[in-house]
Amino acid sequence: MITTFLIGFPLLAALFVYLSGNKLAGKVAVIASLLELAAGISAFLDFNPIIIWNFEQRIEWISNLNIEYYVGMDGISLVLVLLTVLLLPVILITGLLSKLKDTAAFYSLALLMQSALIGVFTAKDVFLFYIFWELALLPIYFICLQWGDENRKATTFKFFIYTLVGSLFMLVAIIYLYLQTPDHSYSMESLYSLRLDSIDQTFVFLAFVLAFGIKMPIFPLHTWQPATYTSAPTAGTMLLSGIMLKMGIYGVIRWVIPITPIALESYGCWVIIAAVIGILYSSILALQQQNYKTLIAYVSIAHVGLIAAGVFSASFIGIQASLIQMFAHGINVVGIFLIIELIVKRTGTLELSKLGGLRHQAPILNVFFLIIVMASIALPLTNGFVGEFMLFVALFQYSPILTAIAGLTIILGAVYMLSSFQKIMLGDVNPNYSHVQDVTLGEALTLVPLIALIIIMGIFPNIVLEQTEASVEMLLQSMQKTVSSIN
Repeated sequence: MITTFLIGFPLLAALFVYLSGNKLAGKVAVIASLLELAAGISAFLDFNPIIIWNFEQRIEWISNLNIEYYVGMDGISLVLVLLTVLLLPVILITGLLSKLKDTAAFYSLALLMQSALIGVFTAKDVFLFYIFWELALLPIYFICLQWGDENRKATTFKFFIYTLVGSLFMLVAIIYLYLQTPDHSYSMESLYSLRLDSIDQTFVFLAFVLAFGIKMPIFPLHTWQPATYTSAPTAGTMLLSGIMLKMGIYGVIRWVIPITPIALESYGCWVIIAAVIGILYSSILALQQQNYKTLIAYVSIAHVGLIAAGVFSASFIGIQASLIQMFAHGINVVGIFLIIELIVKRTGTLELSKLGGLRHQAPILNVFFLIIVMASIALPLTNGFVGEFMLFVALFQYSPILTAIAGLTIILGAVYMLSSFQKIMLGDVNPNYSHVQDVTLGEALTLVPLIALIIIMGIFPNIVLEQTEASVEMLLQSMQKTVSSIN
């Protein structure tokens, strides 16, 4: 029942928040997100990784089409559900700091999106997965359109077109898989037991990869992302970068690897090559950006490209690395965007050429910012190190040449993250910002949990890895059974 609670409670809370009015909406939403966080932590503590699937619930829904409400959590799902419930309170508080208009609508949309995201990560019926996938797109579309900057209409329309095209390809693949099952079922077990030939697998693989690749996004399907991240309100960008892009990577792990292993073996190398190109390409573009929010958008593409390369290697270490790195990336990128919101609030700009010397007025903000930057460049004993190291090991086992190319981002990443930090926080005091104050107690209380997670995960990565190990092994065993039965 806890899975259904985690899906349903934010949905009910969204309605209550909307009806509570603009004055109370923010407080009510934050309280609801903290209750959801408590339920998520309870699920994490009660989870038993040995039995693989926990907290399952299966109810007949649309009997004529054999569609079920079928949900549950394995270790892979658990990590992303935990990330979702951890980050939403921070994102909602950031919305409070931004002083958005029509807050009742904003917070209700954010909670609706949380409900859909948890549905995506827990659905064991692929059509239910698709419904939650589409439901997650609607709130962020309206958030970007309603609270974005002056370019919001054009960027939101481009985002909508990209995601719509990807969703249509995914729907076609889902219906095709349904027709191939002997019992005409959308259940995960029925799809995993399919033994499609190479041609059928190729079709499904390409359709899924297009849909999931747009959401990650990976090169060359990424062009909607920088403008959307820059245009969206900071809280909306947090939802996109911290949680939503994980949907695509999760989709590959959950549906592509076990169902289309032959096609993955044949064509996965091309996706890895595209991901590595994207890593290098976005890193170079990040070096050229003057707007810090746009810079972080390109940084996110580079980080996700490395995660995608690890996933498509279809190795145990690659998938394990991708899971812990998704968790770390979510924490770090939300932390960076929270810092961005605090800087904008104090200076009114994110143009690097106009900033400088903020550490003199805001030494505590400087420390928080530096820790998050160190995690973003994978400093040892931070949460970014273990996953990135494992990803490079997995990629090296796949192709030393591609690893060497992707490894350039270690250097480039240090350059663009440290140089941007220097331009914002170090140097002479800018007289235009002599009035800047340090972080308030409320802002510090929002940042401290993120800093704690950065350090705790850097020292104790097994908190995540032990929960996912058995599930990843089972996933790869299912993939091997499919390959063996076809061969």
